[in-house]
Amino acid sequence: MEEVITDTGKLLQAAGEERSPVSQQPDDRCRRRVAAVSCPALSAERLTLPGVMDTEGRVDESRLRMHILKNGGVSPPERGLAWCFLFGMYPCSSTALERSLLHEQLVVRYLVMRRKWRRFLPSAVQIQLNGTDAELVAALGYFEQREAQARAQQQTQDQSEELKDRWTFLELQAQILFERVTFDQEELQEAIRIIDKDVPRTNRDLNYYQNEGLGNLLVLRDILITYAAFHPEVSYAQGMNDLCSRFLEVLDSEVDTFWSFSCYMEKFSRDFRADGLHRKLELEAALLKELDPPLFSHLVKDGMESFTFCHRWLLLGFQREFEHSDALRLFEILSCDHLELISQQLDRARYQERLSQKYCTDDSSKSDLQAFNMDFTFELFICAAILLDNRESLLRCQDDVQLIQFTSSLQGTLDLNSTLQKAESHFFNYCKRCAWDHMQERCRANSSKHEDFFYQLRSLFVLK
Repeated sequence: MEEVITDTGKLLQAAGEERSPVSQQPDDRCRRRVAAVSCPALSAERLTLPGVMDTEGRVDESRLRMHILKNGGVSPPERGLAWCFLFGMYPCSSTALERSLLHEQLVVRYLVMRRKWRRFLPSAVQIQLNGTDAELVAALGYFEQREAQARAQQQTQDQSEELKDRWTFLELQAQILFERVTFDQEELQEAIRIIDKDVPRTNRDLNYYQNEGLGNLLVLRDILITYAAFHPEVSYAQGMNDLCSRFLEVLDSEVDTFWSFSCYMEKFSRDFRADGLHRKLELEAALLKELDPPLFSHLVKDGMESFTFCHRWLLLGFQREFEHSDALRLFEILSCDHLELISQQLDRARYQERLSQKYCTDDSSKSDLQAFNMDFTFELFICAAILLDNRESLLRCQDDVQLIQFTSSLQGTLDLNSTLQKAESHFFNYCKRCAWDHMQERCRANSSKHEDFFYQLRSLFVLK
C-alpha cells in the first residue's frame, strides 16, 4: 500500500522518532514538529489517576469522569490518553493489548479512507496557494517534508512476515468496508473549498502551530476533508476547524485525532446545523428566563431575542473566552457529563423512581418525571453564569450589534474557576427550586394523607 506501514512499536511515526506522552502535550514549548500520522505507543500507556485503570488497562469510565469533574480536568501529561477514552476512540472496557490491535485497525482504516478521496479528487490533495501567505507556503513545505520522511521510513523498515500478513488483511478488510462508499463530487469540492478558507484562519498564535509545527495546519486539513468525505450528512461547517484543532493539539496524531473527533461529532454534529444551533439558543433563552426574568425580558425586546451573541460560545465550547489551557480544561469538564440533568446518576435515580411507581397501587403517589428540563445541559449553565456575571453591562445594550461587541470584548478575559463555581451554584439552585415546586404540587395533591413535605423533598434527592 502506498501509505506507511512499519513495525508496531514504530508505527507510522512520520517524523521518524518515538514521542513520549509528555511531549505530546500542548504545554511542551520545546516541541514544534508536524504531528505524527499515528502514535501507537499511546495505546499501551497507563493512566495514573487513582482507581481509574486496572492492572490490565481497563478504565472505570465513571471514575474517570468523576475525576475530571472533581479535579477540574486532567494533567497535561495524561490528557492525550484520557481523551481517547473520554471521547470514545478506545472502549473503556478494552485492555492495553486489545487497544494495540484496535489501533492498528484504526490506522489502516483511516489511511484507506484518506487514500480513497485523494484518488477521487487528485487536484484537491494539495491546498491551492496564491503565494501571498508566506506562512502557509512554509507550512506546506514542513508537511511535505513529513510525507517524504514517512515514505523513506517505509522503504527502510524491516517488517516481519506476520506483521505484513496482518496489515495486508487489515487493508483488505478496510477496502471491502469502504468499497461501496461513493462521493458527490460537487458537494465534496464545496466542502474542501470552505475547509481551505477556514484552515488558514485557525489560531496560529498557539504554540502548537509555531515554527515547523505550522505544518499541522495541513494535517488538520486532511482530517477535515476525510471526515467530510465519509460523513456527507454532516460534511463540513464553519467552526469545525477550531474544534478539530483542539483534538489535534492534545493528541498530536492524525489518526487519533480523526477518530476522536469523529466520535465527538456523532453526539454533537447537530450543533453545526441551523436547526440544532437554533434549538440550543432557544434553550439558553429559556434557562435565562428561569434564572433571571428581568434580564431575559430586556434581551428579548427590540429584536434581541435570537441570542445569537451566544452562538460562538456554545458552538465551540467557550474556546476563546478563557485562557487557552483553561479552555481545554473546560472542554474536558463539559465532556465528562457529570453535572448534567441527563447524567448516569440521575438516570439511575429516575429508573428507581419508575420502578417504585410500577409496583405502587396508589396512582396519586406517582411523581411527574418532567419536573426538570432535561435539555438544560451544563454548558447552558456556564453560558448563563457568564451572562449573569455581566448583567449590568448587558442591561445597557440596546441592540444585537452592541451585544455582539460586548461579548466579543470578553475573549480571553474570563476566570474559569469563578465561572464554574457560579455555574454550579445556578445549576443546583435550579434543581432545588424545581424540586421545591414539584413537591409542593405533590403535597397539595396528597393533602388528605398529611404527608410530611420535607420528607418528600429529601426523598427526591436520595437514590433508592
